[in-house]
Amino acid sequence: MNIITSSLNHILNSSSLAGLALFSALCFSSFGLSQPAPTEQIRERQFAQARRHMVERDLRARGIKDPRVLGAMALVPRHLFLEERLRSSAYLDQPLPIGQGQTISQPYIVALMTELLELKGNERVLEIGTGSGYQAAILSHLAKEIYTVEIIPALAERAKERLGRLGHANVWVKTGDGFFGWKEKAPFDAILLTASAEATPEPLWDQLRELGSLVMPIGEANKDQKLVRVKKMAGRQQAEEITGVIFVPMTGASRKEPR
Repeated sequence: MNIITSSLNHILNSSSLAGLALFSALCFSSFGLSQPAPTEQIRERQFAQARRHMVERDLRARGIKDPRVLGAMALVPRHLFLEERLRSSAYLDQPLPIGQGQTISQPYIVALMTELLELKGNERVLEIGTGSGYQAAILSHLAKEIYTVEIIPALAERAKERLGRLGHANVWVKTGDGFFGWKEKAPFDAILLTASAEATPEPLWDQLRELGSLVMPIGEANKDQKLVRVKKMAGRQQAEEITGVIFVPMTGASRKEPR
């Protein structure tokens, strides 16, 4: 009898312990669910919502139609390419400073220039003027390989680190004078310049594949500039003016070219 009572008490005690453990787990889980999300998670949700609004308000509503471009713009976190103090302005349609006298272009211009390249997904693209790395990040979702050249070493290193940290494994960053392009990786299916020049740099034209497109701002610094798309047709330039823009000028050899 004592053996039976002892065994029964053991079973009851074990069941009670299991029940208590389950009750404690449920209470802990309910308590956790009732707590507000960490501040960083809330901020990221707010940024994601602002990014979606930006795509609808400043891109789709202004004529950007390529769904792949719109998708990339909705995906890439522009705020992570800016200093903390500027992140609250990341999804306004305006350029913002990134240091060294340079800027990150406004989202509409980034989307427009990207759409003009008419990328399908298997291209090799050259970007001149890496800056923050944001444009290269957008391109990385739309083409196979992105090669980007930045003349300012501090910006190049910062962009390289940032792009690597964010997982853009198909982007290669080089410190150098963009006027000369990246000859070792040529030819390119598309070339995009994020700084203005008075004419298409000849080395870049030579590195553009036949039937390829080059998109760039043309014009003098601090004067009227035009965003143009130049296609290579039988080795000749077929240029199309798109809209008026204002970009910082190319530096390096571009400034020394005879006019």
